[in-house]
Amino acid sequence: MSVDINAAKKFLSRDFMDFCIRLGLIVVVVVACERIFAPFLPIMLWGVILAVSLYPLFLSLCRRTGFSPGHTATLMVVLGILLLGVPTVMLGSSFATHIFDVVGNFDVSAATVSAPDASVKDWPVVGERVFDAWSFAHTDLPGFVESLQPQLGNFSKSALKAAASTAGTLLFFFGALIIAGVMMAYGESGTAAMGRIFRRMVGEQKGSVMHTITTLTVRSVATGVVGVAFIQALLLGVGFMMAGIPAAGLLALVVLVIGILQLPALLVSLPAIAFVWGMGDGGTVVNVALTVYFVVAGIADNVLKPMLLGRGVSVPMPVVLLGALGGMMGAGIVGLFVGAVILSVGYELFMGWVDEDALTAAMSEGDAAGTSQGAAD
Repeated sequence: MSVDINAAKKFLSRDFMDFCIRLGLIVVVVVACERIFAPFLPIMLWGVILAVSLYPLFLSLCRRTGFSPGHTATLMVVLGILLLGVPTVMLGSSFATHIFDVVGNFDVSAATVSAPDASVKDWPVVGERVFDAWSFAHTDLPGFVESLQPQLGNFSKSALKAAASTAGTLLFFFGALIIAGVMMAYGESGTAAMGRIFRRMVGEQKGSVMHTITTLTVRSVATGVVGVAFIQALLLGVGFMMAGIPAAGLLALVVLVIGILQLPALLVSLPAIAFVWGMGDGGTVVNVALTVYFVVAGIADNVLKPMLLGRGVSVPMPVVLLGALGGMMGAGIVGLFVGAVILSVGYELFMGWVDEDALTAAMSEGDAAGTSQGAAD
């Protein structure tokens, strides 16, 4: 009996060592692949998001034009660069130029600050501190600015870094668009591969459900939320440039953030109309045309959202907002787009796991209804 126990211990020990060695090799391979692929992960994520979002349009163009998938993908990339890339480059250049001008032309010795009113002292809680700081700035602005170091220095560095990264962001966008074109050209095989991955990870039926949820969520958020905000920011940004409004690129970025927050773009377009009539140098006809343009562009989301958000999965706006803001803080403007989509997909997958039985039943009913409808047709 003792021989059998020793043999069993030896067998278990050998199996355990084999398991540890295999697990260690897997970890080494995974870590090595992650480090190699990490520099390309952001642009690949953005490319995948664009490909999934534009794939229905790609299929429609294939059917209408009769072109091959490769030629249709090339056409979409060229049109995307012309229709979206050129205005984006113009607004990005305007944004970077404005930041450099503000930081470079600020002259403390030439600036002045008016004296504070005595009523400032009566402000609750912060009245005394605000009055003292304001008085200091009024009497000795260079000394006041010097006292704010290094906070101002860090802010200037951040602003210049953001302006300098604008060109990199634009190139990043063009690269992601090209990657999306390649993915769409091989869309059928790519979709089948993703379906196999999901089914392998969570099972046959659950994998199909999760694959569908992920696809619908990406299209819903990327086109119906971020896409609408991006289009509206481009429309208004081009209008700001035509009207000669200062910092057109910066205002376009504000419109983009406002659109993702699901706030009306009229918050920016109405002050722009006031600027056109109050300080613009165009004639009445030009001012009327710009006013109409700003009003139409400011309410364009009311038309675009039903078109682009009509299908897909409903994601709570706080989730989209947190993803956009967190992505922007972590990865700049690129993270503004990618973060909203990634967090929304994670939320939907988590809720799909929580409501697994209901989703599976709904998917089964949908498949049965589709089969019945097909038989009836």
